[in-house]
Amino acid sequence: MAKLYFNYATMNAGKSTMLLQASYNYQERGMRTVILIAGFDDRAGRGRISSRIGLSSDAVAFEQDDNLFEMIVHLHAEAEVACVFVDEAQFLSEAQAWQLARIADRVGIPVMCYGLRTDFQGKLFPGSQALLAIADEMREVRSICHCGRKATMVVRLAPDGSVVREGAQVEVGGNEKYVPFCRRHWEDKMNGH
Repeated sequence: MAKLYFNYATMNAGKSTMLLQASYNYQERGMRTVILIAGFDDRAGRGRISSRIGLSSDAVAFEQDDNLFEMIVHLHAEAEVACVFVDEAQFLSEAQAWQLARIADRVGIPVMCYGLRTDFQGKLFPGSQALLAIADEMREVRSICHCGRKATMVVRLAPDGSVVREGAQVEVGGNEKYVPFCRRHWEDKMNGH
């Protein structure tokens, strides 16, 4: 029976690397995978994902109002899809998380989502909240704070390196903009210590 998986972590935990490796494992055995990424996340180019260690792949860019169930059913009708992968799953809408669950439940295709759990203010992203509620299996991917403890939070930095405490929940960026911290050091940074 196919399942909906949610692999979550903070920045720099290797989520995209894990996704690309898992997709490659399917492809190496002659099985087709579909990799999805939010259309506005164009850090590697629209419809493309890449990891910090240099792995990359083409992906299908989706928009907030796209029906992912219908999209995958259509692609599956063209040629069998063995697994669906979603990078930056925090950018899914709640409805899209449910659509992914339907892909596993009704089409029988496993769906593997990788993303952040919380934003820079320590609040759940809508996509992550939905996946935490409905995923069949969840796995925390570990990242490390500068102190050596497990990083569970992320701080957003302004271009001058100062800590950003307010602003839009979604602002795409990488190492130049986000730094992972344990909860203690995140709280220190957010409180100006």
